[in-house]
Amino acid sequence: MKYPVTKRGETVDNYHGTKIADPYRWLEDDTAPEVEAWVKAQNAVTREYLSKIPYRDKIVDRYSELFDFTKMYSPLKAGDYYFYYKNEGLQNQAIIYQKKGKNGEEKVFIDPNKLSAQGTVAITILGCSKDHKYLAYAQSKAGSDWQEIHVMEIESGKKLPDVIEWVKFSGASWYKNGFFYSRFPPAKDGEELSGKNVYHSVYYHQLGDDQIKDKLIYKNEEQGEPNHYCSVTEDDRYLIMYAALGTHGYELFYKDLSELNSSFIKLFSGYEHKNNVVLHANGKLLVHTDVDAPKYRLVEIDLTNPAPENWKEIIPESTHLLQSVTKGGGKLFAEYLQNATSRIFQYDSNGHFEKEVTLPGLGSVIGFSGKAKDKEIFYSFTSFVYPGSIFLYNVETGASKPFFEMDLTFDSTQFVEKQVFYKSKDGTEVSMFLVHQKDLILDGNNPTFLYGYGGFNVNLTPSFSASRFVLLENGGVYAMPNLRGGGEYGEDWHQGGMLHNKQNVFDDFIAAAEFLIEKKYTQSSKLAIAGGSNGGLLVGACMTQRPNLFAVAFPAVGVLDMLRYHKFTIGYAWAVEYGSSDELEHFDNLIKYSPLHNLKEGVTYPSTMVTTGDHDDRVVPAHSFKFAAELQHTHEGDNPVLIRIATNAGHGAGKPTSKIIEEQADQWAFFFYNTNSTVKY
Repeated sequence: MKYPVTKRGETVDNYHGTKIADPYRWLEDDTAPEVEAWVKAQNAVTREYLSKIPYRDKIVDRYSELFDFTKMYSPLKAGDYYFYYKNEGLQNQAIIYQKKGKNGEEKVFIDPNKLSAQGTVAITILGCSKDHKYLAYAQSKAGSDWQEIHVMEIESGKKLPDVIEWVKFSGASWYKNGFFYSRFPPAKDGEELSGKNVYHSVYYHQLGDDQIKDKLIYKNEEQGEPNHYCSVTEDDRYLIMYAALGTHGYELFYKDLSELNSSFIKLFSGYEHKNNVVLHANGKLLVHTDVDAPKYRLVEIDLTNPAPENWKEIIPESTHLLQSVTKGGGKLFAEYLQNATSRIFQYDSNGHFEKEVTLPGLGSVIGFSGKAKDKEIFYSFTSFVYPGSIFLYNVETGASKPFFEMDLTFDSTQFVEKQVFYKSKDGTEVSMFLVHQKDLILDGNNPTFLYGYGGFNVNLTPSFSASRFVLLENGGVYAMPNLRGGGEYGEDWHQGGMLHNKQNVFDDFIAAAEFLIEKKYTQSSKLAIAGGSNGGLLVGACMTQRPNLFAVAFPAVGVLDMLRYHKFTIGYAWAVEYGSSDELEHFDNLIKYSPLHNLKEGVTYPSTMVTTGDHDDRVVPAHSFKFAAELQHTHEGDNPVLIRIATNAGHGAGKPTSKIIEEQADQWAFFFYNTNSTVKY
């Protein structure tokens, strides 16, 4: 491989007396002409390499066939109207449709594909007004986290002139003739995608007003880094606000909307715990909490006497993770994770058990949320071999009936999904899902794709992916372990993989690879590792710690410079998970595994394709740029080291179908080619 020449600068930083070179600091300025030229040159090398893989175009064709089936998402009921996302097959963005009544005429409400020639504008419904007259939605461009909030009239489909800018990480919580939302101050010119985001504040927007008239509801003048999220209780009595200093734990406030100019009252202090309000009734809040319950419980808090000793336990902690509690039809729905698969139990509003909901199988559930008067509520179910389907649940009878079932163009029943358990380096038992053909032969020759995340309390549970069947059809194995750092087994499991325990996550992933080899699913020359964002860090750390264990590595939109991640956009919020190099104790830990800083000259690393997007303003592309440049500099041997930089693309959300197909085809082509695997296309 002949790579573009990447100049090495002379920048050296001093961390607590330790000097660390950063020769590619100049690549952090992603709008500089020399960086744009570097991106263009790297993409040219990558495109040339991928274009020479003989079956790459055939994978594009096959994946297009696999992806070409109708997909429906997220039904929302507003009065007599139903709204839902639907993609007929290969449309770049799902269209939002409207029906009046379940059996009404289907009409296009918003078509995002008409807002951009490349299909790079994405729409997210934020919610409907309480009188069911208006719908607020967020519009984002090119994969950026920045959004604009717009409003439409439900009956007529007329778009209102209201436009809210500089919004990130916000909903639209309707109250009277407007809604509460959260935003940042306008970004400085040239720093829209990389500048640090601070002073996330809550505003109230009244319909018809210009944004400049929006009323500031809350701003932390003393500390700019906490982010603030709000919601209004169904009875309009309280505005609930969560203040998060990072991604782990948050404070909780409430404001009495029945009293003019009332102040926020802090219900939970500090950032050690997670507490979510489920509902309010008669001056009491039902709260899903991990206080004294690492696997969570549901408690009732009387706001006139809120001390913990006065809490009433509604649903106690159990041996399984109480992942969430939702409300609908006057009932409570508790979702438990049992070995990372969903179970749903129905309770009355006082916490008395009524019934377990019968699901189509072992998999993952989203939904079971609605208004108190709803008689039926939606949920969706999916697994590795069961495509996401939507059901309508009758609250009284407990019966489910299909609302929408995906009609696949291929037979997913020819594949099997199962769960195994293995021991990590320190003896901890870790669960892992495996998916493969029913007649798989365990001879160690199967191309295997090991995917992981392991952080931020994120749960990896069964889900359907048409892309994955490109692997499975060609005799491959898909493996997904539930690493520490995730939340599948409660808060203790999460904390077992954060801060100074982060190495446990990498050990769990490496042990998964060793298990797959030991049990003859695969061998090192057939094994790829993949992950995105925090999962990109996982891949980067593991390929630098055990370069000979894997044939291929796919670090996607990864956090790869652990000494400087907190200096860009929202990166500071991750310090509660990783620790910050600004503190000596955390610097000493971060430098041990930071992928960028643990690449060594003369080492043969796996065939690697780094992926990122030029509009990623969550994990800025500088991470991937610097890591790819250093890897090309240090790597020895014939294994290719490429970086694929998507244009008009961000961290992943809102990516158009055309870009998804191209990106996934490139991944599978690179994977099969560098594991010397047979492709039947």
